[in-house]
Amino acid sequence: MIIVKITLHVLIEKEKEVMQTLLSLIEPTCKEKGCLSYNVFRDIEDQNIFSLLEEWNNRENMNIHIKSDRFGVLLGTMSLLRKPMTIQIHTVSNSEGMKMVNTLRGKSILIYSI
Repeated sequence: MIIVKITLHVLIEKEKEVMQTLLSLIEPTCKEKGCLSYNVFRDIEDQNIFSLLEEWNNRENMNIHIKSDRFGVLLGTMSLLRKPMTIQIHTVSNSEGMKMVNTLRGKSILIYSI
């Protein structure tokens, strides 16, 4: 799995424009081949910092996305930022969850029913 984290520090007067752009990218990007998730987050301390968190099934599909016009739209927001966009790409070979946490803490796995 490939995880891409993109952080945007938006100019105060361009916040609405960038937010609309980011929101418009969610649905079509989620439909791209190999996209496992595509989420937009807003910093709780600074409302003008946005983060994108993308998950891709492999590097090939992520590369196709980065070469796409859609990703070009994201790059087009650079003139609306107060500092350069940061992009981090992480390759994940293994993922663990609550089972591992409970094992390390010596607890049984909690099962919730509704």
